[in-house]
Amino acid sequence: MPLLTEEHEEIKKAVRKFTEEEIVPIAHELDRNNQEIPQEIIQQMAELGYFGLIFPTEYDGIGLDYVSMAIVAEELSRGWLSVGSVMTRSIITGTLLLAHGTEEQKNKFLPGIARGEIMTAAAFTEPDSGSDTGGMKLRATKTEGGYILHGEKTWCTFANRARILTVLARTDPDMSKRHRGLSMFLVEKEPGEKLEHPNISGEPIPTIGYHGMRSYTLSFDECFVPEENMIGTEENKGFYQLMSTYEGARVQTAARAVGVGQAAFEAAVKYSKERTQFGQPICNFQAIRMKLSEMASKLESARQLVYYACSMKDTGKRCDLEAGMSKVIASEMVEYVTREAMQIFGGYGYSKEYPVERFWRDGRVISIFEGTTEIQHEVIARRLIELS
Repeated sequence: MPLLTEEHEEIKKAVRKFTEEEIVPIAHELDRNNQEIPQEIIQQMAELGYFGLIFPTEYDGIGLDYVSMAIVAEELSRGWLSVGSVMTRSIITGTLLLAHGTEEQKNKFLPGIARGEIMTAAAFTEPDSGSDTGGMKLRATKTEGGYILHGEKTWCTFANRARILTVLARTDPDMSKRHRGLSMFLVEKEPGEKLEHPNISGEPIPTIGYHGMRSYTLSFDECFVPEENMIGTEENKGFYQLMSTYEGARVQTAARAVGVGQAAFEAAVKYSKERTQFGQPICNFQAIRMKLSEMASKLESARQLVYYACSMKDTGKRCDLEAGMSKVIASEMVEYVTREAMQIFGGYGYSKEYPVERFWRDGRVISIFEGTTEIQHEVIARRLIELS
């Protein structure tokens, strides 16, 4: 029995049609001018159900499997990484709520997230704490009816257009407690083109790629959040909640890498058939054919590992091992494939004339976000030792 069912193939076909018609024609120009994804695209994605793919129908989701989610993420990212990435934040916040939220929290937030009416952003990283989650310092001080958040976050992508910031904060001031003193909060705000909140300020961080979504530094200045907006309403569980939801986020990230790699590979094949040197298309030369063969092999290997990790996630069992492996391999693949695609384009690959340079710039970030490659190797090795 093939891993992809007939339903999966239909989903792939439908998302590719949407991507070709709506995303590919605008991605290159928007990236070149460092503009964000048009709201019309996000609205269309919402209407097509992309934000609710893996959430239960009782919360207005579609109730599909993680393989379906990976297919959608791959196809959207094939058009533009940023578009495939809008879903990531919904997956993180939605799965946190689904697994750890109270019934009241699920009923209040999940349907809007699944319908694409509530955009979210993840405020986890701090200026001095990225991979070292236990070192986070942003404080959540108990007060009447809730908590006061004070401190700094960084690399909060989509913070301006999000209605909810999912914030990891320290509820136990004893830093020696490290990860045992963190809690997860949902900070509600108004979405907009600029970051607007009376107690939260921030500026976008200039980046070399990933231009369709702005990543922000954030400063929380005595920001009140009601106690009912602490996920699970029990203090000091945030780290454990976050670790369990990273599995889904990482396989989705790996799928995004496959999408960018696919776009670069297709562009390289097409160009190699059109570009002539020494009186013939360059695809006739062994050096180019070897590149295409290696690119295709690495691409398909990464894709199949992503599907396998997703199928493991769909069993409901722990799959941090498979999720970590898929992200490591996919992020290494996309750097290789996009680099080789640029090489096939020669000097034109280094110009802004063709989108292949965008694939290269976008692909580079994947080994950094959602857990660096170095952290993934730690996760993989630790799990392998546990299982041996």
